[in-house]
Amino acid sequence: MIQRLCVIGVGLIGGSLARALRDAGAVDHIVGCGRSAPNLVRAVELGVIDEYIVDPAEAVRGADMVVVATALSATPIIFEKIATAINATTVVTDVGSAKARVVEAARRSFGDDFHQFVPGHPIAGTEKSGVEASFAELFQEHRVILTPLAETNPEALNRVAAMWRLAGANVTEMDVEQHDKVLAATSHLPHMLAYALVDCLAKMDQSEDVFRYAAGGFRDFTRIASSSPEMWCDISLDNREAILTVLDSFSATYERLRHALENDNRDLLLEIFSGAKAARERAALPRSKS
Repeated sequence: MIQRLCVIGVGLIGGSLARALRDAGAVDHIVGCGRSAPNLVRAVELGVIDEYIVDPAEAVRGADMVVVATALSATPIIFEKIATAINATTVVTDVGSAKARVVEAARRSFGDDFHQFVPGHPIAGTEKSGVEASFAELFQEHRVILTPLAETNPEALNRVAAMWRLAGANVTEMDVEQHDKVLAATSHLPHMLAYALVDCLAKMDQSEDVFRYAAGGFRDFTRIASSSPEMWCDISLDNREAILTVLDSFSATYERLRHALENDNRDLLLEIFSGAKAARERAALPRSKS
């Protein structure tokens, strides 16, 4: 399907996609690009990519598919660097967790070629980072959300969707604004809460005992606080309007909890806990593997 794939940002996501496509026999040649030459050298050694080129403009020349898997703060810069190097048939996509600003940057940089850009977001990952953490099965049975625009070339959209399906993902489409609202609630806010909880407990006088005797629930909830702080700073700031909205909603629920405790209100606590339990069971979310 892909003659020459260029992956810019050969880390967990970019590296795992390259591995998955190679395993599926869906790509002939993979070029890696990134800021860290040692990481790219290691990617070649591991067989994740066939070659690497540090300059993004040179890396994308001749590619029929370009996947930008860098940090969100770097994505607009990458778009600017590759805009004049891609040809009229090159399909460009990304993996960013917040889409509105990515789309704005792509529109500015690609101009008349904007129709060849397909915004995307794989809902998959671990708290690990770097090419050594990548593995071909990362996207198996996970969702990838594509957020095409009115201008998006249908053939480009189909090619990106097919690429992700070959990697094992379930592909769906969503409006950009709706994507950012949904991810603010289901991914971005939980990460912020996990970071905040660990930071809070680490500053308590008895923090050593708190962490020493932490049970499975604590480990499950706070695992994501081991994710890249730099990456999550980018995501939080890029999607801050949607996150602030859902954070306000969470704050209102937090105040209800505090009020229930202050007033020894068992009925209110039970109402909140029971409602949450019922909602999660209706959603049929998978159980954590602790």
